[in-house]
Amino acid sequence: MRSSQWAVRSSQLAVRSVRCLPYACCLLLLIFFAGCRVNYSFTGGDVGEARTMTVDLIEARAPLATPLSAQVLTEAVRDLLLAQTPLKLKQSEGDVQYSGALVGYDVQPVNIQANETAALNRLTMTVQITYINTLDTKKNKEFTVSRFSDYDSTQDITSVEEQLARDIGKQLAQDIFDRTLGDW
Repeated sequence: MRSSQWAVRSSQLAVRSVRCLPYACCLLLLIFFAGCRVNYSFTGGDVGEARTMTVDLIEARAPLATPLSAQVLTEAVRDLLLAQTPLKLKQSEGDVQYSGALVGYDVQPVNIQANETAALNRLTMTVQITYINTLDTKKNKEFTVSRFSDYDSTQDITSVEEQLARDIGKQLAQDIFDRTLGDW
């Protein structure tokens, strides 16, 4: 009798063990993944441990650059970083810091027609950026990026400059983000 009771008990225990197996596996996976840190973002930006940022006013150093163009570019960088990262803007001493200068601001004719006049002009803006990550100095870098936009040659640059600066500023801001936090 004892051996048959033992056989019944062991089969009951085996059934209970099989029923508990999925729960045990889930518990082990939970413990395993609790120790892991996954860092992902839908925008592709990796801020690491940084919580704050500083974006200094970009200086207008190019001979033809206007203060408006530099200010529009600065605001484009700030807006993009605020929209695509969890970083908070500080006046100074942020965990990540951006500074730079508008070093190129050129208007060139493009699309020359048969009568030797340009159908379009091209505004090219070049900005030199210094990026400092106070929490990970290996990520510090200096680089230059350039973008352009074309406009009808019948228009005066002063009448379209603000809109062109906004368009080019958005492109430059995305390039700056990609080269720093996007790690491209």
